[in-house]
Amino acid sequence: MTQTKVPVIFDLDGTLVDPAGGITGGISAALREMDLPVPDQAVLNAMVGPKLSDSLLNLAEVPAGLVDQTIARYRRHYRETGIAQSKLYPGIYDLLEFFAESGRPVAVATQKPQGIARLVLEHHNIADFFVSIRGAADDESLSANTAPGKIEIVGAALADLNSQPAVMVGDRHQDVAGAMANGLDCIGVRWGFAPDGELEEAGAVAVVNSTTELRNKIEELDAVRAAALSEVQNDGSL
Repeated sequence: MTQTKVPVIFDLDGTLVDPAGGITGGISAALREMDLPVPDQAVLNAMVGPKLSDSLLNLAEVPAGLVDQTIARYRRHYRETGIAQSKLYPGIYDLLEFFAESGRPVAVATQKPQGIARLVLEHHNIADFFVSIRGAADDESLSANTAPGKIEIVGAALADLNSQPAVMVGDRHQDVAGAMANGLDCIGVRWGFAPDGELEEAGAVAVVNSTTELRNKIEELDAVRAAALSEVQNDGSL
């Protein structure tokens, strides 16, 4: 029987997991330890999602020569306290469990380093739901952190899903861009870190307010896929 359940690629922070200050607090602590200015909360929130080195350079205005040290201090704080501060968004565990029981393949594509992403998912007891966990390089230094970006990370997760047509779910414009570059639609979630209008402007096919809405939207895509496959099969029999 042809698989009509659309595989889903999830972003991590702001989509599956609420960092609950673990990221922004860790960045603040690292900047203070480096005697660097700490930006206001809106800027710190905007740093959740993109590559950390890019955010430190472009949003926190950390001098390039201090980025690697700042990242190292941040990662120490994050491992010691940040992961424990994080929590699953409401309904996420039940949604993933339902997808697993119904045979829907799911993957993660995040710009968090891949090893740390797995630690976060294991901390919340959801790692085993995913057939693929893809992230950025574990070496985040500026000299090493040239690739992969979100486009490549989404592409790697898609390849792990045998390049089936899939849908991306994320909370920032980078998720939409990564999906579109790989020929995928992206469903945005409002509970993450995107400013109002960002996801719509980026080209998300829908923006949902709850995991119930998300499940319904994905099941709509199943119906569209089933109808398309039926048409192809009918055409082939003529």
